Amino acid sequence: MICPVCQWQNFEGDDLCANCGADLRASDTPEPAIGFRGPLLGRHLDELGAPEPQTVDGSEDVADLVERMHREGIDCLLVTEGGRLAGIFTDRDALVKLAGRGLEHRPIRELMTPDPVVLRHDDTIAVAINKMAVGGFRHVPIVEGGRPVAVVSARDIFRHIATRLG
Repeated sequence: MICPVCQWQNFEGDDLCANCGADLRASDTPEPAIGFRGPLLGRHLDELGAPEPQTVDGSEDVADLVERMHREGIDCLLVTEGGRLAGIFTDRDALVKLAGRGLEHRPIRELMTPDPVVLRHDDTIAVAINKMAVGGFRHVPIVEGGRPVAVVSARDIFRHIATRLG
């Protein structure tokens, strides 16, 4: 813990600064952030081999798309407008937003989650896990220049970790 008075580096949990005797009990000076580059979670997302995304235009009918998702076992659609990522629609969205209402015939853009959290292909697996955990997401698109190129799922990450750990 860094002393707010003299900037001395003390041991975490010290009540008093070893250099100047200042009270550290109420001090919450954050430590500088360091990057994570471990051998497993520090790998780039490219190593996951994330699949190409299933993309749909924002004007497509949500009833048709839910039927397609069910028929083809798709759990995530990326909604695009002019080729650029506009939103995401997952099996969870279908359940939460359409449950008990029946399949409505309206554009998917009305039910998608707009402006989703995204990753870049050179982000690490640790970054993906962090974004998924903080946001409660199971799918995060990978974009390049605003265009979706892949989707990372929690399943992809767990499978990668499990195969590396043996």
